[in-house]
Amino acid sequence: MAEVMQGRPGAESGKLDILEHGRAGDGSGITSNRRLFMQLVAYGGCGETTTLVKALESNAIAGALYEDVNDPHGVALLTFSEDPAYFVDDVRPFLRRTPFAGLVPKPEYTMFGRTYTLGYEADLDDTLIHRPISRALDPKLAWVIWYPLRRAGSFEQLPHNEQMAILMEHGGVGRAYGKAGYVHDVRLACHGLDKYDNDFLIGLLGPELFPLSSCVQRMRRTRQTALHLERLGPFFVGRVAWQSAPPR
Repeated sequence: MAEVMQGRPGAESGKLDILEHGRAGDGSGITSNRRLFMQLVAYGGCGETTTLVKALESNAIAGALYEDVNDPHGVALLTFSEDPAYFVDDVRPFLRRTPFAGLVPKPEYTMFGRTYTLGYEADLDDTLIHRPISRALDPKLAWVIWYPLRRAGSFEQLPHNEQMAILMEHGGVGRAYGKAGYVHDVRLACHGLDKYDNDFLIGLLGPELFPLSSCVQRMRRTRQTALHLERLGPFFVGRVAWQSAPPR
């Protein structure tokens, strides 16, 4: 659970602060040490999705399976946990067994990241844990686009106020699409977790595919995308074939 924090972050005894920060309704700072890790792995060579679904259900895997729009034999599996050991101890052995062991891995689409806060969120448990899971498992959000991005060094050199203005402009596009019910996002940080040295992973989820593409198009016009991105993609585009039951 989030805890109320008094004073300046990290000020006590010079302690290094690696918590997630937010702000309660009364203006006081709150912190949390909870985070959700999410991983997307993609494959080719899939002749029948049904066998994958049966294996996922039999092994009680929590996540979603997507069918790749751009590859008639392509699929991708999204899994998540607060404990990163889950991906080594549970997901890894599962994927090394039939039927996933017979597929053709597409490592260029492997994405792994963690939830994070921007410092103003009032409900940290919802931001960091519940909302990303509910969006990933929402049956109404059948279409997805997942992609990584790396910011250019020019953004990191900007004053904080200018950075925030750029992020607000970029985020405003996403909020408008979300308010209209077209697009819901999952934002993950992947600093040091991505083999291509990307900074963030983005999942766009919605009931139809076109608005997801339209959202990406609109975001191209923002200062962040037009001026301060070094790399964007590759893009995985798919439709939900299976989702696990929401956690109780």
